Amino acid sequence: MSSPLERARYLLAAHTRKQLPEDGGAEVAFAGRSNAGKSSALNALCRQNALARVSKTPGRTQQLVYFELPPHEGKYLVDLPGYGYAKVPQDLQAHWQAFLDQYFHTRAALKGLVVVMDIRHPLKDYDREMLGFAVRRGIPAHALLTKADKLSRGAASSAVLAVRRELAGPYGDTVSVQAFSGESKQGVEEARAVVEGWLGL
Repeated sequence: MSSPLERARYLLAAHTRKQLPEDGGAEVAFAGRSNAGKSSALNALCRQNALARVSKTPGRTQQLVYFELPPHEGKYLVDLPGYGYAKVPQDLQAHWQAFLDQYFHTRAALKGLVVVMDIRHPLKDYDREMLGFAVRRGIPAHALLTKADKLSRGAASSAVLAVRRELAGPYGDTVSVQAFSGESKQGVEEARAVVEGWLGL
């Protein structure tokens, strides 16, 4: 059965709050450090090969990239930039940090956050920071442990359990955790169900 996410298409890249779509719909944001596999995860979820790279220009790390889901008006996937803005000038870092803070604190349409982490190196500072944003805001978060095909099934299961245990302490059951591979498509249906549920699809 096809998923509504398969119709995803690039809408816009926002550098300031004024460029964001009207704040009346439902959107799910995807965050992840550079090289965590976020583009591959988005492409796998939407069954498209280059969706998440359509608008990406190296160095333009301070933009929120929106993908719309026709025919569902006001439903979006939002690609937050990878953790690479330390390489850009300081004033740009400050702008991006302020923009992201404002987005998380004020965006009413934000219904959930997917934090993409390499299953071999999960829960770095940036990952915790993103999860903290979601929990403080009272929205659900989903830890997507990518590149699970790089580990044996047993090792991947152990990694998921370890992350689940560690997150249960500070966050209780507000963060769900799963293993995922854009390469082997492991966990794709599970992750799709989470995102579609948050969007009410």
